[in-house]
Parts: sequence; structure tokens; C-alpha cells
Amino acid sequence: PSVLDSFALLSGQLNTLNKVLKHEKTPLLRNQVIIPLVLSPDRDEEIMRQTEGRVPVFSHEVVPDHLRTKPDPEVEEQEKQLVTDAARISPDVAQKQIQSLNKMCSNLLEKISKEERESESGGLRQNKQTFNPADTNALVAAVAFGKGLSNRRPPGSGASVQSGQPGAGAIIAGASGMQQVPMSGAPAQQQPMLAGVQMAQAGQPGK
Repeated sequence: PSVLDSFALLSGQLNTLNKVLKHEKTPLLRNQVIIPLVLSPDRDEEIMRQTEGRVPVFSHEVVPDHLRTKPDPEVEEQEKQLVTDAARISPDVAQKQIQSLNKMCSNLLEKISKEERESESGGLRQNKQTFNPADTNALVAAVAFGKGLSNRRPPGSGASVQSGQPGAGAIIAGASGMQQVPMSGAPAQQQPMLAGVQMAQAGQPGK
């Protein structure tokens, strides 16, 4: 509430000031001249506070600079010289100079924008991830610990050995058959035995 009251008070004062300044009997401020009434070489704390520490004293040295309405004589002479030099140039020459200057500025802007695009694209290429961490972890686990690898053998591995040694081939085939042949009706413990018997009868082992 205190802030709102202060704001309302300031708003009312500003509206009153605007009405006074817009009144037809109020003279124009641009026609008024500011005259320093007191000049002192001593430090003035009020001026320091109002100027935020930029002007410590209001003396005869700083008054001409702060109350100046025209540039320095040297700057004024340089400005007159530039104006006379510009008046000597024909419109065609001035237009050519303007075009050349615009071309130089456009080329410079293109180079700057190209450098910015290249730097941004380079940063994106550096920050872009080129691998999948999940796949990398899966490969490391498979190589180091055998995680996720299948114990199954190809179907033709037992048949190739069976031609040379029938008994050994039947045993190997029976071992592979224990892992490959599922039986839906039998329990889990009986499936390897039944598969081994069936493969042994097919190979006709000696035992």
C-alpha cells in the first residue's frame, strides 16, 4: 500500500507538471537560458548525488563543458571542412562511393555470418554423439562375460561328425538334440533324456 500511495502521488505531480508545461501561457523551455548562480571549487555532495558521482564540484572549469550548447571550436572547424569537402563532390561520384562502401559492408557482413555459421556447425559436430551407449555396453558385456550369447549349435554340426565315428557322432548329436528339441508334453527334466534316446536310436550306437 505504501508503494501504491507513493506511485499515486508521483503520478499526480507529473500530471500537474505536464498541465503547467502545456499551458499556453507557459514559455518554451528551449528559449530559456541556464545561468549558474553559484560557482564553488569545493566538493558538493548534492551535485555528487544528483550526477551519480560524475561531477564532484561545480566550478568555473566544469561549467563551460556541462552547459555548452555548441561544440568546441576545433570540432566546429573540422565539421565545416567536412561539409565543404562534401559539397565539392558531384552526385554521381558520391553515389559511386556510397555503392562501394555498401558493397564492402555487405562483403564484411557475409564473411562474419559465414564464420559464425562455421563455428556453430563445428560446435554441433563436436557435441554430436556418434555412438549408442546401450549398444556399446551390450557389446562389452557380451565379449567380457558372454552375456546375451546363445548356446545353440547349428543343425548340421552333429551330422558332419557322424560320418567318421558313429558312436561319437550320436553322442554329439544327442547333446545338441538335448538343447534344440523341445517337448511340450514332457517335464523339463525328462526332455534332455528323451531327446538323447531318440538320437541314440537313430545313430545306432554300440552301447
